[in-house]
Amino acid sequence: MTSTRPRRRADAERSIARITAAARDLLSRDPDATIDAIAEAAGVGRMTLYGHFKTRADLVEAALVAVLEAGEATLAAVDLAGDAREALSRLLASSWELVAESAALLASAQGVLPAGRIRELHGGAGDRVADLVRRGREQGVFRTDLPVDWLVNVVQYVLHGAAEEHRAGRIATADAARIVDATVQSVLVAPSHNPHT
Repeated sequence: MTSTRPRRRADAERSIARITAAARDLLSRDPDATIDAIAEAAGVGRMTLYGHFKTRADLVEAALVAVLEAGEATLAAVDLAGDAREALSRLLASSWELVAESAALLASAQGVLPAGRIRELHGGAGDRVADLVRRGREQGVFRTDLPVDWLVNVVQYVLHGAAEEHRAGRIATADAARIVDATVQSVLVAPSHNPHT
C-alpha cells in the first residue's frame, strides 16, 4: 500500500505556490487587495488559503519574501567590480527597478509587519550597499564621518521614498533612476573639507 502523504504534500506545495504568486501579483498592484480577491486569483477557497496562511500578515510576508528572493537573483548578477561610485550606480539602477515594481507590496507589508522584520528581510540588499560603502571609503570617494549602517539606511529610505513619489506621479519613470543615483551619490560623497576641524 502506497502512502498518499507525498501526493498531499505536493498538492499543498502547489497550492501555497499559487496563493503566494497571486498575493505577490495583486498586492504589487494594490496594497489593499483583499484575501477573497487573492484566493480567487489563486483558484482556491478562502478556507484553503487560511489553511496555509493563518493571518494576512503571514500571507503578505510570504509574498514579500518571494519578491525579495527574485530580486536577490537580479542583484547578484550586477557587476560590482571597480570604482565604488560606478558600481553603486549600477546597483542602484537595478535596485530602483525592483523597488518600483514592489512599492505597493511594500506598503502592504508596512501595514501588517513590524519595521524590524521588513529590515531583516531586506538584509541581503543592505549588505551589498554596506560593502560598497566600505570599499568607497577605502578608495577615498565615500565619506567616513557617518556610520555605515546609517548610510545604508539612508540609501534604502531614498529608494523607497522615490518609489512612493513615482507611484504618486511626482517623479517620471524616465527620471527616477537618475534622481535616485544623484541623491545617493551626493549623500555618500567624501566631503572636500571638514568644516568642523
